[in-house]
Amino acid sequence: MAIAVGTKAPDFTLKSKSPVDADVKLSNNFGKKNTVLLFFPLAFTGVCTTEMCDITAGLGAYTGLNADVIAVSVDSPFAQQAWAQKEKIGITLASDLNKTVTKAYDVLFPMLAGVGDTAARAAFVIDKNGVVQYSERTPTPKDLPNFAAVKATLAKLK
Repeated sequence: MAIAVGTKAPDFTLKSKSPVDADVKLSNNFGKKNTVLLFFPLAFTGVCTTEMCDITAGLGAYTGLNADVIAVSVDSPFAQQAWAQKEKIGITLASDLNKTVTKAYDVLFPMLAGVGDTAARAAFVIDKNGVVQYSERTPTPKDLPNFAAVKATLAKLK
């Protein structure tokens, strides 16, 4: 079960090489922008590629709703960077290689396809004050979050 609406979002600092080589700190948005925080199982997989490419194509809708999008997986930042370059993914990808953030948001998926623990597919909307306003963990890694509900939540926060 993912952390609940109304919960103070656990802050984090994660490494990113995509789109730029930088640290990604959730609280950098506090007081300025809302955040759409997406968790996805693994780079270079079909559903994850579709999801991140679709989000990249529709990024303007999130920007127009005063939101940054950060996508987190347990892949290394180097794998994420290679995947982003290959698939032209333009959103910030953050590496939770040690699974600390995945565990903090309670979205750890144990033994995905027998390869090990990954992040479950999940979506959170975190407001400018750092409070979770939308929380969804999909039933299976093949299911995508309800992005209409994510955008509707953001529209109320503008």
